[in-house]
Amino acid sequence: MKISSVATITKIHLIISVVVVFPAAFIYGFNLGEFLNLNLNTIDEYNFNKAIMGLYIAFSMLWVSGILRRNHLKAALISNMLFMLGLGFGRIISITLDGVPSVAYVVATVGELCLGLYGLWVLNSKYLKKS
Repeated sequence: MKISSVATITKIHLIISVVVVFPAAFIYGFNLGEFLNLNLNTIDEYNFNKAIMGLYIAFSMLWVSGILRRNHLKAALISNMLFMLGLGFGRIISITLDGVPSVAYVVATVGELCLGLYGLWVLNSKYLKKS
């Protein structure tokens, strides 16, 4: 099976997002303290992180569906763009109001903004119409 360059251009950020977000879901849900400098103390905090895990898994499933099924691609692109830009701009607000976080979060901010902007570019490009 040959993958066209148009398919690569329109889907590569979805693939990258799934590769990053799906494992991150389980880190948020089960191993937060081992990877990040966060300590959960209450059942509500554990519950909140499991809900975030569920959201990350659900969005990852939508993106995989968009990668595999042409009729789901636009929904996957829009949701990915909003997801990534929402995270990125939320982190920018936090950096502005709360200060600079760890290197991992700064790198995540840059990555989220890049993936979100790439998704916006794809949605407004000629490539989406060709795929």
